[in-house]
Amino acid sequence: MQLVTEENITDLAAERWGTAGEPRLAELMTALVRHLHAFAREVRLTEPEWMAAVQWLTRTGQISDEKREEFILASDVLGLSMLVVQMNHRLDPAATPATVLGPFHIEGSPEFGFGGDMSDGVPGTPLLLHGTVRDLAGHPVAGAVLDVWQADTEGAYESQVPDVDEARLRAKYTTREDGSYCLRTIAPKGYTIPMDGPVGEVVSRTAISHFRPAHVHFLINVPGYEPLITHLFEEGAEYLDSDVVFGTKQELVVPFEQREPGATPDGGSIDRPWLEARYDFVLQPQS
Repeated sequence: MQLVTEENITDLAAERWGTAGEPRLAELMTALVRHLHAFAREVRLTEPEWMAAVQWLTRTGQISDEKREEFILASDVLGLSMLVVQMNHRLDPAATPATVLGPFHIEGSPEFGFGGDMSDGVPGTPLLLHGTVRDLAGHPVAGAVLDVWQADTEGAYESQVPDVDEARLRAKYTTREDGSYCLRTIAPKGYTIPMDGPVGEVVSRTAISHFRPAHVHFLINVPGYEPLITHLFEEGAEYLDSDVVFGTKQELVVPFEQREPGATPDGGSIDRPWLEARYDFVLQPQS
């Protein structure tokens, strides 16, 4: 019988987890064991610190539900989410960059027509966002579905607003034959991540900014192309250089241009001052 010591416990634990029937699971678990043990050794982890970590993980799970993904938020603020995105989406430099999904995406958004207003009834400055979806060769991608969502002017997503029982600031738009899309919403605002949970508790003990710059989320999934999850950020917005989830990329920063009341590019009109933004999404064909 081999007795367990501080010196051999890592090898023994990795050997046990290496017996997993699936090669990839064995690779993941043995690497996890070795890195966790290395971390504990490097920082000389104490028993109270270990217990505090276990309790933090427990509370992170307890506060999570179908509307709040605290573990995703933890991954985001640690930079892990963006690292995984960048490792798994090494796109052509000409393609639109991918960013994080974030913890507030909801399935089943309603479908809107060209120029449809997904902000109906939500106060804010009107924003008309339009452009095209095309491939690397410049060909239009017709029938591409843009799943769009954002926070309101108070920085709250639908899932954070009590008593909301219908879609709010989220919708799906489909590109026309020429690849064009047009959506109407309200200008987003920068906002703080939820600070009332375990993640916020830790962030508040640092000098880390807990704000995200103003942005609109997009998910575009077209057969034959790499799926794209990304944001569009307002040019000149606060926190572009300190985004708490590391999601800002220069290629995704877009000017929101002031417009007077009157006609809009989709053939409609807006009776008060509004903002116009244009962006062309470029999709990469799947290998």
